[in-house]
Amino acid sequence: QVQLVESGGGLVQAGGSLRLSCAASGRTFRSYPMGWFRQAPGKEREFVSACSRSGSMTDYADSVKGRFTISRDNAENTVLLQMNSLKPEDTAVYYCAVKLTTSYSVWRSENDYDYWGQGTQVTVSS
Repeated sequence: QVQLVESGGGLVQAGGSLRLSCAASGRTFRSYPMGWFRQAPGKEREFVSACSRSGSMTDYADSVKGRFTISRDNAENTVLLQMNSLKPEDTAVYYCAVKLTTSYSVWRSENDYDYWGQGTQVTVSS
């Protein structure tokens, strides 16, 4: 069992920045790949970013590439999502997720992930 808790969401003006944090507890966090997803009102949940077990391999949706950065601190059991140059279309509930595998890769499909956090709201005003 793994518990994930997101934090760091809020209201920000377009062009601003936020840093989301996902704190994990339960199984050995450093063993597993992590991902961030988001769901805007009336839309399906979509992939944002993912990182491998060590964090050395990362992946980003085209819509956030160059603006968002994913990182992890395995000593602190935390994965971060630094979001810069935010746009109104980034408004959504952001979720972190963990995939219980020892494979060295990154995954984009939400169906690949095993546990999810409760989400944190990000609102970007124009």
